[in-house]
Amino acid sequence: MKNNFFNKLFFNESGATAIEYGMIVALIVVASVGALTSMSDTVVLSLQDTSSKVSNAMEEN
Repeated sequence: MKNNFFNKLFFNESGATAIEYGMIVALIVVASVGALTSMSDTVVLSLQDTSSKVSNAMEEN
């Protein structure tokens, strides 16, 4: 009886697809966070530059 239970448990693949999709999503999230973190300094500097240019243009008028 125990042997049959463990065989069913070992060969049951009904949840395998959900786990695989979960791992793929987790990998995409980790890659996205890494990419956004590495780009954050560039984006902040670009926005600060644009902000200062707009402020200077408004002060001139």
